[in-house]
Amino acid sequence: MPAPNTIPPVGSNPASAFERLLTIMNTLREQCPWDKKQTMETLRHLTIEETYELSDSILEGNKDEIKKELGDIMLHLVFYSRIASETEDFNIVDVLNGICEKLIHRHPHIYSDVIVENELDVKRNWEQLKLKEGNQSVLEGVPLSLPALIKASRIQEKARGVGFDWEEKSQVWDKVEEELREFRDEFNTVENTAIDKEKAEAEFGDLLFSLINYARFIDINPEDALEKTNKKFIKRFQYLESKAKELGKNLKDMTLTEMDIFWNEAKNN
Repeated sequence: MPAPNTIPPVGSNPASAFERLLTIMNTLREQCPWDKKQTMETLRHLTIEETYELSDSILEGNKDEIKKELGDIMLHLVFYSRIASETEDFNIVDVLNGICEKLIHRHPHIYSDVIVENELDVKRNWEQLKLKEGNQSVLEGVPLSLPALIKASRIQEKARGVGFDWEEKSQVWDKVEEELREFRDEFNTVENTAIDKEKAEAEFGDLLFSLINYARFIDINPEDALEKTNKKFIKRFQYLESKAKELGKNLKDMTLTEMDIFWNEAKNN
């Protein structure tokens, strides 16, 4: 039986701590059956999962969990770099130097003589520099696979970065009300007549897009807002389920009036 590997010492500073992670990653890649088998493709869905776990811990305000999830994501970044180094495509040094060079280039107000007045100027410069680097559209940087809600936010932020935006939030709210009317006009709420689902879906999408736009104007992140509402609903619904069990009932056997009593209790807890 081979002797166990020497455990690298705990890092005393950022450089030594990062070096420790690289050493462990190299050892695992060379000796662990699971780690040896992984590819960028097999890691991809795990990385997405880790990103959502980090998002959850941030929304919950759990600093210990945030620290753990950041470590998991850091491991994935090192893992991808190690895999790429085996085929001599790139390595972790290339990755780190690459992001450093990009940050220097995209911050001429810090590393050169460009003057900015505010955050909006910084974003505009960022997008203009990306176009000079070869991007055909400011929207190219929005990943196609992003969830639709987040994608809508990023599209609007990108467009704003080059000056395509409303001037006043009152204009945006007018647009929200316009889209709400157009959505409502696609069906009769009183008579409950059949609707053209395709048109109604299109108008509903326009309404959501305009609401996301307004949220941006009042500095509300729509993804965070909706997720907090999801969590709130889950908590209240689970309270309702627990109360039903205490009564020996199933929710499907309870009336809405009965459920409303416990729902209102949950809102006050």
